[in-house]
Amino acid sequence: MLSVNLFPIFFLLALFPVAFFWFRRVYRILVKRDYSEVALKKGLPPPNAEKYAPYEMVINLIGGTVIVVVIVMVLLGQMEYQTWIAVAGSTLWCKVFASFALSRQAHGLGPKTKAKKGAPGADKPS
Repeated sequence: MLSVNLFPIFFLLALFPVAFFWFRRVYRILVKRDYSEVALKKGLPPPNAEKYAPYEMVINLIGGTVIVVVIVMVLLGQMEYQTWIAVAGSTLWCKVFASFALSRQAHGLGPKTKAKKGAPGADKPS
């Protein structure tokens, strides 16, 4: 009986939509100037999303490019199983961590503090 490990096949197939979504984000930021998905925290972009858009674009562009290169090399038979799994997995995690760090930088690291009564600007809503 032929035994086939399906994990590599499913993982390779999962890389296609991942690369598509990352390149779609690059397109939205670069061409459409849509910053609604930049540095999201709790689903909301920061008030100054345009400032962080180039960083988010570069993170997605590098990640998407590496994933596409891995896909092409695997389909051409130029990369061994252990190598492409390691490269693709590391790329996925590095992109997740880099986007997380950017979102925390854009939104601020600490909890929001409320202004004390009587302090300048305390009566203005934030």
